[in-house]
Amino acid sequence: MIPPILVSFLNHGKELLSLIYSFLITLLIGFSLFVFTTKNKKEDIKHREAFIIVTLAWLLMSLFGSLPFLLSGTLNSFTDAYFESMAGFTTTGASVIKNVEIIPEGILFWRSMTQWIGGMGIIVFALAILPFLGTGGMQLFKAEVPEISVDKLRPRIVDTAKALWIIYFSLTIVNAILLYFAGMNMFDALCHAFTTMATGGFSTKNASLAYFDNPAIEYISSIFMFFAGINYSLYFYLFKGHYSILWKSGEFRFYISITLAATIIVMFTLWGFSYNSLTEAFRYALFQVTSIMTTTGYATADYEKWHPLAQILLILLMFFGGMIGSTGGGIKQVRMLLSLKQGYRELYQLIHPRAITSVKLDNKFLDKEVLGSIWGMIFLFLVTCAIAIIGVSATGIDIVTSTTTVISAMCNVGPAFGIAGPTENYAEITLIGKWILIFCMLTGRLEVYTVLILFIPQFWKK
Repeated sequence: MIPPILVSFLNHGKELLSLIYSFLITLLIGFSLFVFTTKNKKEDIKHREAFIIVTLAWLLMSLFGSLPFLLSGTLNSFTDAYFESMAGFTTTGASVIKNVEIIPEGILFWRSMTQWIGGMGIIVFALAILPFLGTGGMQLFKAEVPEISVDKLRPRIVDTAKALWIIYFSLTIVNAILLYFAGMNMFDALCHAFTTMATGGFSTKNASLAYFDNPAIEYISSIFMFFAGINYSLYFYLFKGHYSILWKSGEFRFYISITLAATIIVMFTLWGFSYNSLTEAFRYALFQVTSIMTTTGYATADYEKWHPLAQILLILLMFFGGMIGSTGGGIKQVRMLLSLKQGYRELYQLIHPRAITSVKLDNKFLDKEVLGSIWGMIFLFLVTCAIAIIGVSATGIDIVTSTTTVISAMCNVGPAFGIAGPTENYAEITLIGKWILIFCMLTGRLEVYTVLILFIPQFWKK
């Protein structure tokens, strides 16, 4: 909370005291917890404790993250403040603030920072700066970033977390510099770099990036949103000089193929329908496809006025998300790829029942347990979506808004359709609806298992 305090101090903002109070409250409670537990017996963190720690950490961080919004008077309702904070840390980008341009810069900076911190993960962040929490680090890392197979990039999880944060920080700075030279002021450039690399989508403008109406800014943002959707372990190997690792990744090839295919389809759908120029259609198609699929959620156009084919494609792209190990949300590209391969395998097996077939990823055979966990995750993801849609619609929200807001929240996108479309926000969602969406944001961000496992009675038995 120190950087937004400095921003407020330099701008002589009225929100300075509220930020200082938020800082002191958080520091006091955190320090008290630390002091009162130092004499406790130290034990290794097992998988069960890791799931609880990760979920509680996100819940508590969102609680303390809501303090600046409440104390500054930016949001008068605890539900709204917690919703905004959770949307920040989960990098969902679903906002309840109707006019962000009147918000003091210190609060706006904090709002963008919540997404930047949440982008790489609160627990990974804690492990990177607090090495004394290294005990049980791998269990926490598995719960935070549930990889198909956890690849130990370096011997110690703390070193891995530091390496990932250095890459993340470096890409953010480069993005901010390019946005500044493209026409943004330094404050806007930094805030948008925070939320771009986090695939968050919070903007300092009501109209999002459409406010700037600058092709250079949009193309830079499209490129960096695409970068943010790439598995960060690939960057690790790239910076080590292993350049071939990128194209050897089946998930990356699938990711870039889906991006290009969706952009081309949307571009030709919009050409002549919404835009007369093919160049203009490409500009808006590339930006919106990249924004939605990486679950960033920026908008440069009101896509609710686009052709129905383009709209349904954007909704489907929400599910794809970024690559596993990226800051993007959604089901993740590799799970979609393996589901397609498994589906094809089943069809092939019907044609050739005696054939011995298997599913491969990057020339490695995957066992049934891995494929089963993927099918299980997708099933639980969709069931959670269905139940949440029923819950939100029961509060009186129309079916289009109910369906798309839940999908958007579960996939951590932000903008949806209906009363929460790209030119609107979530302020009109009912109180109960907002809490359902808060649950969806958290469940989607922690990839379903981490949260839902806490509702299994056997989990709590010794």
